[in-house]
Amino acid sequence: MAAAKNEKFDVGGVLMNQPFKIRRLGHFGINTQDQAAMIRFYLDFLGFKVVDLRDPFKGKGNPPEYADLGDCTAYFTRYASDHHALVFYNHRYRMGNDPQRKRFWPGNTINQLTWQVGSLREVVEGHKWLTAGGLPMVRTGRDMPGSNWHTYVKDPDGHINELYYGIEQIGWTGRSKPAPMYAREFHDIPPLPQINEFQEVEDAIKQGVDLISGYRYTEDRLPFDFDVQGIRMPRPFRVVKMGPVGLYAADIGASLAFYRDRLGFIPTEKRKVYGHSVHFLRNNTEHHSLVLAPIELRAVLRDKHGFSDRTTTMSFGLQLANYEQLRDARDFFRKKGYRLKEVPGGLTPGMDRNIMLFDPDGHALQLYYYMEQVGWDGKPCPARDRPRVTRGKWPDTRPELPDSYRGEPFLGPWN
Repeated sequence: MAAAKNEKFDVGGVLMNQPFKIRRLGHFGINTQDQAAMIRFYLDFLGFKVVDLRDPFKGKGNPPEYADLGDCTAYFTRYASDHHALVFYNHRYRMGNDPQRKRFWPGNTINQLTWQVGSLREVVEGHKWLTAGGLPMVRTGRDMPGSNWHTYVKDPDGHINELYYGIEQIGWTGRSKPAPMYAREFHDIPPLPQINEFQEVEDAIKQGVDLISGYRYTEDRLPFDFDVQGIRMPRPFRVVKMGPVGLYAADIGASLAFYRDRLGFIPTEKRKVYGHSVHFLRNNTEHHSLVLAPIELRAVLRDKHGFSDRTTTMSFGLQLANYEQLRDARDFFRKKGYRLKEVPGGLTPGMDRNIMLFDPDGHALQLYYYMEQVGWDGKPCPARDRPRVTRGKWPDTRPELPDSYRGEPFLGPWN
């Protein structure tokens, strides 16, 4: 991926401004205040499945210095075939192991934002280019569990962004890769080329590794009471995509420059929300996958809508399969006693009906069913042509839009 003329980079035969191209939000790490409550909420009520665990104390319980921190196990969870989509860490435990607050500090509950690129070469060349640009790099290599090749870089506010390729896929058995295959973990820039996944499996077979000895999660403790459009499920909806992510930024100009000029995000539009400029950016055809808001907006959203002021995460999106499921999810969480809130359209352009659901730690989860798609001309739909949404009114159906059920599809069964 040598730089071509006009400082362009050859990315798979296409000249681009960076030596990589982000395709989508792959996964996200959350540092929790109440690990037990958060795990129950995301597993039992939102439907994420544990795929692997990382216990820092190897089953021996918390040592005395961590006795009051509760569950310190890291939970890797998924909603589809990617090894993990959400990872949960104990925030106080993370801070206890980072006394200089280089990565973890009060108010930052993001472990990392993880963006998928198209090849291992893009990861390696991206790492070199970002390093040469003087950006604060964290680490590079290959993670286990998950098997994804990666590089980590901080944004101007210290949020860690991961660029990755090649995450492990979980098949119909629901089992993850067994621990003996973790030998292919890397802690530095990998030399290219590397052997492929098929060869790794073949080598494991020759070494006598039991390929079905990995972790498997079961939902047997939950009743499958809901008929979800023909499938029996423990809840009346299915998460089919993650994102967009909303971040508060201390210096909105610096953050915008980082995500646009360094990571290659495309600005879609800017909206005024309570007098503050909020930026919506994308990396594929969706209207936005990232929202950048000035930190001053946090107190306003706290006072007007009950948003948390203890995190730099403004919101985190979870797309459900369709509008019927969104309505059913709203009713489901109301009956469970969780707080929901509809917010002004300036915070949700291109998303039609949506609602904020607050998790046990106070994060605002944006439940939605539709995301406007941006076409070949790179222009979003004019605001005047978008469907009208009246807060508090939830009709039985919504009109078909030119891009209804368009964009990245969900692959595989719902449960």
